[in-house]
Amino acid sequence: MVNGSSRKELAAGGGMMKYEEMRKILLSAVTLCLLAVPLIGAAAQEDSDAAQVRALDFKLTEAYKQRKFDLLASLLDDDFVITFEDGNVYGKTGYISFSATSTINVDVAEMTDVKVRMHKNTAILTGVYHEKGKDKDGPYDFHDRFTDVWMKSGGKWRLIASHYAIPLKP
Repeated sequence: MVNGSSRKELAAGGGMMKYEEMRKILLSAVTLCLLAVPLIGAAAQEDSDAAQVRALDFKLTEAYKQRKFDLLASLLDDDFVITFEDGNVYGKTGYISFSATSTINVDVAEMTDVKVRMHKNTAILTGVYHEKGKDKDGPYDFHDRFTDVWMKSGGKWRLIASHYAIPLKP
């Protein structure tokens, strides 16, 4: 008994805090921590998915450069669509056929400034694309902006859409 009171009191910050008040504060803090754990797990999963999709996009670009068309095809959704700088639009089969043209020799295919935005089972990548090589008309050197859209279905990420555009020069 302190000062004639039968309640339990704890010293806190130079004053006295009742035991029940301290218990409520601790219970609230523990509850907040438990509520935050699923959010942290979801954020970690989103970061993991973003890293996985980024790696797949780079793998796809390398497969294109090295003419590994089976690998390229395995990363594309059956309903894949791509729009090129000149306005041509291809589906999966048309894109692979176009890429397999024997008159195209890619020396450089690289992406920079890649940003990934996650929306549940969909990832949107934007960035800068540079491709250099030779085709039937001679040497070429493309500098584009790109947007790739990936979707996770059945536990696998597949590219569903791509768009390439030539940036406007000021």
